[in-house]
Amino acid sequence: MPSDGSSARVVKRSLMVSGHRTSVSLEDAFWRRLSLLAAEQGLSVNRLAAAVDALRGEANLSSALRVYVLEATASKTTVA
Repeated sequence: MPSDGSSARVVKRSLMVSGHRTSVSLEDAFWRRLSLLAAEQGLSVNRLAAAVDALRGEANLSSALRVYVLEATASKTTVA
């Protein structure tokens, strides 16, 4: 993780989710990981965000995306 704090910087981006534009604020580290996860699945970030949106229940989209990234990353991690 960069020591200059750039990963913790909150970045606001516009996404197209289910046919409507919405703004989402996430830390830069979450945006980077979300992009990697989308690419691994052959999806755009917009399409992945729409899939998370469809399953998020009452949570706001930013929170749901953070949880998705954490859970997806944790499921790939093994402890030696």
